[in-house]
Amino acid sequence: MKRTLKDYLILSLKGMGMGAADVVPGVSGGTIAFITGIYQELINSIKSINLSSIKLLLSFKLNDFWKSVNGNFLLALVIGIGISVLSLAKGLKFLLDHHPILIWSFFFGLIVASAIYVARDIREWKIGTVISLIAGVGIAYVITVITPAEANTSYGFVFLSGSIAICAMILPGISGSFILVLLGMYKFILGAISDFNLPVIAVFLVGAAIGIVVFSNILSWLLKKYYNLTIALLSGFMIGSLNKVWPWKEVVETFTDRHGEIKPLIEQNVLPWKYAEITGNNPQLVYAIVLAVFGFVLIFLMEGLSKKLKKN
Repeated sequence: MKRTLKDYLILSLKGMGMGAADVVPGVSGGTIAFITGIYQELINSIKSINLSSIKLLLSFKLNDFWKSVNGNFLLALVIGIGISVLSLAKGLKFLLDHHPILIWSFFFGLIVASAIYVARDIREWKIGTVISLIAGVGIAYVITVITPAEANTSYGFVFLSGSIAICAMILPGISGSFILVLLGMYKFILGAISDFNLPVIAVFLVGAAIGIVVFSNILSWLLKKYYNLTIALLSGFMIGSLNKVWPWKEVVETFTDRHGEIKPLIEQNVLPWKYAEITGNNPQLVYAIVLAVFGFVLIFLMEGLSKKLKKN
């Protein structure tokens, strides 16, 4: 596909959207790729990094290698993702620590709209499609109620975390950041990015690179052979993940981390007025609703903008 400089700048902007989503537990960069119309090309481009293309690279046929992996497309996206992750890591960490209700409300609206958007792409509804949707909801819900582990900061586990999380990052509805939360690695990795801890970042990225190449082949096959079932499953993932991003939670069990800080271990969702009663804090209901609506509308604004850019 022949692209102009403007096209690549737009791709980088889409990459920035993906990067912003991937930093957040509960929101998926794959969702942004799906909404902006680059999901299939992304999967196929990653899938093309295989033995044949690696042979071209090792033979120093660099131009042929670059073309075979759709290098310009991937580079533009990676630049956008990198800019977004590096610039937002500190800010999002601060917001999640100091304004959790407002930020989770915004994400809740984003995910509801994303689930609707992805489900609209199902071409034919059958019993199997409905079962796949329900299965997706169930799987995602179970994942959200698993008790998170405490961080294991060994390089081997950092590598494993990268390879697992990246698979979720390219799935609409399953957040790679949330997988890191479950593994107990989210704040550790976010801190490594914020502090430019290059050894940890490098090991994480190597794990991610290997994981995404392997998983993209599986996902590409599923989309080719069982498109409706796969999209229904992904939509279900999104719906099931809403349990995790519900803004008002009651901490029912805590733990003390290795730095002596007391942190929540198990939380359960509560209604806003119950949250106020339990914690004595303002549930910020009006602001939460406004931000949830804004997040919901933003997805469809992005869809409209993406269509407009395609026409141009």
